[in-house]
Amino acid sequence: MTRFTVNNQPVEYQLDPQTPLLWALRDASNLTGTKYGCGVGECGACTVDVDGEAVRSCQVAIGALEGTFVTTIEGLSRDRSHPVQAAFLASNLGQCGYCIPGLVMATAALLRTNRDPSDAAVAEALTNLCRCGIQPRLTEAVRRAARLARGDETLEPAPKPGTDHDEAARAVPALSPR
Repeated sequence: MTRFTVNNQPVEYQLDPQTPLLWALRDASNLTGTKYGCGVGECGACTVDVDGEAVRSCQVAIGALEGTFVTTIEGLSRDRSHPVQAAFLASNLGQCGYCIPGLVMATAALLRTNRDPSDAAVAEALTNLCRCGIQPRLTEAVRRAARLARGDETLEPAPKPGTDHDEAARAVPALSPR
């Protein structure tokens, strides 16, 4: 059995200690925000936070994590209020969205150690792949997240997950049925 903490909850996995963290999170804990991309640690879609560092979860076995603290995208903030989530939403960064959880987690880890990263620091820390071509907007979104985290900028809160479509249409007159 392997014991560590996931999203502030103690877990005990009765899986082979060589099981990649990605599969323990997705299959045993139903935390599907952590995405499977390449399976060899290159794309970053599976990035999670392990004890404050961005880690490619497809490359670490759960047996090596005994006693650690793991945070997934679900544990960062369910209501999208974390500065990185807010900045990414406000920057309209996601297209297909597949890479976004890994990028959010890598950015959160970066901003924990560097509150005002340069463009070069962002490029060095975020080696995640995105096939949709968001890279030109990504650096500005990261810098915006840093400003939010420092309190240098504020944003209106993003809509909460699960917004009723009929309710959303009432808030936008052009979308309301006549």
